[in-house]
Amino acid sequence: MATSTKSNPGNFFEDFKPGETLIHATPQTVTEGDIALYRALTGNRYAQYSSAEFAKAAGLPGLCVDPLHAFHIVFGKTVPDISLNAVANLGYADGRILRPVEPGDTLRASSEVIGVKENSNGKTGVVWVRTKGVNQRAEEVITYVRWVMINKRDAASPAPEEIVPSLPSAVAPADLTGFPEMKSWPFAQSGSRHVFEDYEVGEKINHVDGMTVEEAEHQIATRLYQNTAKVHFDAHGQKASRFGKRLIYGGVVISIARSLAFNGLENAGQILAINAGTHVNPLFAGDTIYAWSEVLAKTELSDTCGALRLRLVAVKDADPGAFIYKDEAGKHDPRVLLDFDYWAAIPRAR
Repeated sequence: MATSTKSNPGNFFEDFKPGETLIHATPQTVTEGDIALYRALTGNRYAQYSSAEFAKAAGLPGLCVDPLHAFHIVFGKTVPDISLNAVANLGYADGRILRPVEPGDTLRASSEVIGVKENSNGKTGVVWVRTKGVNQRAEEVITYVRWVMINKRDAASPAPEEIVPSLPSAVAPADLTGFPEMKSWPFAQSGSRHVFEDYEVGEKINHVDGMTVEEAEHQIATRLYQNTAKVHFDAHGQKASRFGKRLIYGGVVISIARSLAFNGLENAGQILAINAGTHVNPLFAGDTIYAWSEVLAKTELSDTCGALRLRLVAVKDADPGAFIYKDEAGKHDPRVLLDFDYWAAIPRAR
């Protein structure tokens, strides 16, 4: 009997054509149960994502999905088509959080291929895509660019014409949208009275707390987003990999580091944009994440709301108060897991 293969082997580097749009499968309706599970897996304590009443007072329609949670859901849709055969997810840029995601909303995703470049080894290449997540009303919720190193199907296949997109170093303050007016902000409930005016450019914040990630936890988190990347689940298959074991999804690192950042940035829970992001080194089960932040810039958005541009650095098994980052040559310290640059809304002084 002939063998029929109906399963999806994923796309290889040669399959990506600049200008094409990939429509990703499996829309996902988000529920309050998803929000509770995300909180359980990350330790998220930001008040507007914990209390429906606080969220309404802060200008949101009610208890909403944390923007990073929405990001991971949209990202997860893209994995079977973009990164199933990836070597590494290299970075993010030009990410915009455009509107809140409420329980009951259904998220769908599509990606446009905007760049390709074969690596010098001839075995892999880098693919750039711009991904858009929309809700059930076809309203854009989130959009971002990411680039991924992907295996070639055949090392002998010819290299494509090189196209490397030009990306902004940061989302411009004028392009920050979707922020709540923050007319009412119950500081006693938020956990801090520190507001926009209290933070200075160049200030570094030690978030102090650490969180050890266990094997079951990171797999549950990754399944919550329907991310199917083999490197996170297939222990048997990963025995033959470079590390010999499963990798923890980089989104788990982002979300835990952001949750740890509550300690010192309690009122800056609303992400507005992702300027840049790099997964510097891998994380494995049993490792402990710590985090620190640096204020890179500030901008006023309205009479009640400002935005901080923050660099969030996650480190592994290291003192966050040492502010470990890069050496004199500009190379990340091997203990650095994540270098994440984003804008967050924060209330202004009353």
